[in-house]
Amino acid sequence: MAAVPETARTRTQLKASPSAATQRVLTEPAMEFLVELHQRFELRRQSLLKARGQRQSRFDAGELPDFLEETQALRTGDWRVAPIPEVLQDRRVEITGPVDRKMIVNALNSGARVFMADFEDSTSPTWDALLQGQLNLKDAIDRNIDFTTPEGKHYALKADGLATLMVRPRGWHLDEKHLLIDEQPIAGALFDFGLFVQHNAQTLAARGDGPFFYLPKLQSHHEARLWDEVLAFSEVRLGLPLGTMKATVLIETLPAAFEMDEILHALKDRIVGLNCGRWDYIFSYIKTFRAHPDRVLPERGQVSMASPFLRAYADLLIQTCHRRGAFAMGGMAAQIPIARDAAANEAAMQKVRADKLREAQAGHDGTWVAHPGLIAIARSVFDEHMPGPNQVHVRREDVRVDRDALITPSQGSISRAGFLNNIDVCVRYVAAWLDGLGCVPIHHLMEDAATAEISRAQLWQWLHVGGQRLDDGTPIDFTLFDAALATVSDRIDAAGLPGAVRLEEATALLGQWTHADDLVEFLTLPCYERLD
Repeated sequence: MAAVPETARTRTQLKASPSAATQRVLTEPAMEFLVELHQRFELRRQSLLKARGQRQSRFDAGELPDFLEETQALRTGDWRVAPIPEVLQDRRVEITGPVDRKMIVNALNSGARVFMADFEDSTSPTWDALLQGQLNLKDAIDRNIDFTTPEGKHYALKADGLATLMVRPRGWHLDEKHLLIDEQPIAGALFDFGLFVQHNAQTLAARGDGPFFYLPKLQSHHEARLWDEVLAFSEVRLGLPLGTMKATVLIETLPAAFEMDEILHALKDRIVGLNCGRWDYIFSYIKTFRAHPDRVLPERGQVSMASPFLRAYADLLIQTCHRRGAFAMGGMAAQIPIARDAAANEAAMQKVRADKLREAQAGHDGTWVAHPGLIAIARSVFDEHMPGPNQVHVRREDVRVDRDALITPSQGSISRAGFLNNIDVCVRYVAAWLDGLGCVPIHHLMEDAATAEISRAQLWQWLHVGGQRLDDGTPIDFTLFDAALATVSDRIDAAGLPGAVRLEEATALLGQWTHADDLVEFLTLPCYERLD
């Protein structure tokens, strides 16, 4: 264990081997700033996490999510968020991905309006990956980043036309175990955010480029208010004008869908929009109703944005954002171009077009893609149906969404193939994550933690609420699950797969999680204990 010199009268401990990257990232000013963030906000974070658990216990006992009575006046009041910077007025296509060097160069050059550099669901938070990611972003902001592959292919930033950078730190629930302050791990969110702004805020602000953020996994407006306090403190601490830092919040938990007005209001001087984080939202629906046998979803492939509860969520998000002068961002197209099968590729791209057409016609102000090959498709759809920079003028006054519309499950079935796919996708993703990859192509889809969460949460619920059957009548029980888990290696060709060396470990973990009496809150929590 390497000790970092005492900072702000606090002993900090670094539970990782010192390296050149450590020295460049964890400078004395950066450490002082992290200590201040931890000391000011950690108790509040822990209190909010406790409140999450208490609310979930009430859901498990039969309570249903609903709009808050105590904030009704806020929802009906006439107010708007602060003006949005010019650089963020047009966000018609955004690309997301991890913070490795090649991804950053390609994403900034991609032609997308925004690149969301992701320390969260598409990054496996190994210590080296986190530190190198911070260095990569600093180099990119300083316009001093390039990359050469082992084969000699060189990547460098274009002179102009670069995507605007936004950063997604980890969610409030994750710790950064490598840095202890007062013998406690610092929040992963504060570690990612704090290092980024300490090193880059002045440069970005001087250019009018931020800092800009995506804030994930919020479950209440109280959690949004905590972020607002962090942003406000950081602006003052770093000498920036109040309101310089801007954020987009992902509405990717079911409880947050009932507090969209409240979340916008909590961040109203700094928020620029909300995003339909559809995959995490489906996972959150399953987790929220994990003990409700009348709200079990069909297999993942049958739960689309055409499902009534998801359509209601997206429509309400658009209506709420536009009423308040904020942007309503669409969700992720996870497809990957299929190089060796023209027919399959065309079918996949048609799904992307249909999805983006739905979003543009509904009134979204932009959308997400996971692969540069989808940018042209998404852009062409939004160019045709959104000739201006955004659609804030589309008020969607036709939308009438009540509590039941947001929680009524979609109908469908569970096929044997769908059951096995959940097992195989989860095992493959977890193996790759444990091996340091957080974004993994599987079956021509870019899988990240959110989609793996759907797979394993569905398995747990199908097996624990009882009475579920495959569409051929076979009971879904542990005999079926254990037999399927035991034959994973028969279905997965490990040759050349990311994380192949950890497939057995991942298989065992999925077995443990699925047999456990309680649903594991996030798979990244037990997996993180095994990193490094």
